[in-house]
Amino acid sequence: MSTTDPDGPDGTGGPDALLGPADIRELAAALGVRPTKQRGQNFVIDANTVRRIVRTAEVRPDDVVVEVGPGLGSLTLALLEAADRVTAVEIDDVLATALPTTIAARMPERKDRFALVHSDAMKVRELPGPPPTALVANLPYNVAVPVLLHMLERFPTIERTLVMVQAEVADRLAARPGNKVYGVPSVKANWYAEVKRAGAIGRNVFWPAPNVDSGLVSLVRRAEPLKTTASKEEVFAVVDAAFAQRRKTLRAALAGWAGSPVAAEAALVAAGVSPQARGEALTVEEFARIAENREAGK
Repeated sequence: MSTTDPDGPDGTGGPDALLGPADIRELAAALGVRPTKQRGQNFVIDANTVRRIVRTAEVRPDDVVVEVGPGLGSLTLALLEAADRVTAVEIDDVLATALPTTIAARMPERKDRFALVHSDAMKVRELPGPPPTALVANLPYNVAVPVLLHMLERFPTIERTLVMVQAEVADRLAARPGNKVYGVPSVKANWYAEVKRAGAIGRNVFWPAPNVDSGLVSLVRRAEPLKTTASKEEVFAVVDAAFAQRRKTLRAALAGWAGSPVAAEAALVAAGVSPQARGEALTVEEFARIAENREAGK
């Protein structure tokens, strides 16, 4: 069954390969799929929304896109329209089995450009085919940040990322130092990329409709890695310590990390950071400088 989308790819409003609300429900019923809260499943049922996501992600004809949590394939089909190839990572047994069939039925001319990895995204270490250049995903709310950070770390060829996440998570990821929601996700995402909010998504484009709003977050990988002699693990250890007790000054919050409040103060002073500052005021570059100066207090 085809849907008709007035904003079809050629602007003619003819039969469309993308999934509409009736298609999604019919497919789910045929598969016996009921979206589960446990896996944060909320399927996008609006073709215009998935096309908007693809446009916002600036997917190019030569892109190799990796998608996490494709579900029934709404976004997957839109990505296949625009990219050179798409690799989808799906943990759900039923959905992983059904997706290649859906692709073959609705977009047969592109089926050879699609690959499926049946796995937990957090356990993915490699992907089939050419290295991915973009990550575009409607991420399950309960695992959005760890999955995003894992994919950015594991696949350094990913240049551009656009993820749809819970609005609150989107705000956190894109927050700047000094913002009250600036925290661990903000700093760690900034280690890899320039991060910004890229739009809002209403609840009515999902089935079932979630009880929270969603937001789009754009991440463009840094052209060059952050200049620091500290490792990512060393920097992230400082970040975790600083925000574990975010109301405390860094002198106190980093005491465990450095060995004592005095050692923490020495590392902070050597890094050019006030011992009385709090983690929410620091950039990722400043956290890196603190990590570099850990030995200053020894």
